[in-house]
Amino acid sequence: MDWLQALILGLIQGLTEYLPVSSSGHLAIGSYLFGINGEDNLAFTIVVHVATVLSTFVILWSEIDWIFRGLFKFKMNDETKYFLNIVVSMIPIGIVGVFFKDTVEEIFGSGLLIVGCMLLLTALLLTFSYFAKPRVKENISWKDALIIGLAQACAVMPGLSRSGSTIATGLMLGNKKEKMAQFSFLMVIPPILGEALLDVIKMAKGDNPFGDVSAIVLVVGFVAAFVSGCMACKWMINIVKKGKLIYFGIYCAIAGAVTIICSLL
Repeated sequence: MDWLQALILGLIQGLTEYLPVSSSGHLAIGSYLFGINGEDNLAFTIVVHVATVLSTFVILWSEIDWIFRGLFKFKMNDETKYFLNIVVSMIPIGIVGVFFKDTVEEIFGSGLLIVGCMLLLTALLLTFSYFAKPRVKENISWKDALIIGLAQACAVMPGLSRSGSTIATGLMLGNKKEKMAQFSFLMVIPPILGEALLDVIKMAKGDNPFGDVSAIVLVVGFVAAFVSGCMACKWMINIVKKGKLIYFGIYCAIAGAVTIICSLL
């Protein structure tokens, strides 16, 4: 991987982590086009994922600060309830990460056909959430948090957008648009950091932990993912508030169909 490829893949990761179009699916497509083996570039994958987490901290720092200030009051307040909802939402993805990580990695190496199919499923979810008109709730309940967490767990499939799945599920459950976007982005922080830690441990056990990836490639990828992540996170919150997810549904439908056709040629 050279610095230009790192720049492009970093931009893709940062943008698609928050936009409901599947970062894993687009990274798989980009790596395929560049002829890059994801397993050989594990260090790069870790770096760009951590960069997107840091971009979440930057854009949603006021919400994160609000949660922790409330937690340290050591009483059951709105902040503590919000934090507990995030913990509940992590249960399904935690189970998948602990017990089914190897299975998920095998799916990622199964080619672009599964990516195309999951992009079509993402388009379907976004379309449903656009036309659904449930009664709007004031706050996200722990039951909703668990269901949204199940959607996040399903989104480990390459091509099934994590943000698209969680936001669409939350909206169909009747949660407010602006609250759902923030919750979706905050709930992904612990799983991404946990996955990165597991990958670091896996990488450290190898004979050549960093593979063939140079330091400049890692730096370029990190900066690209961080900057584009900040832009996409802020942009996506505004998009959800305006209810414009249907456009991403159309994009995912087209991208999924093209990906399936290319995989069959």
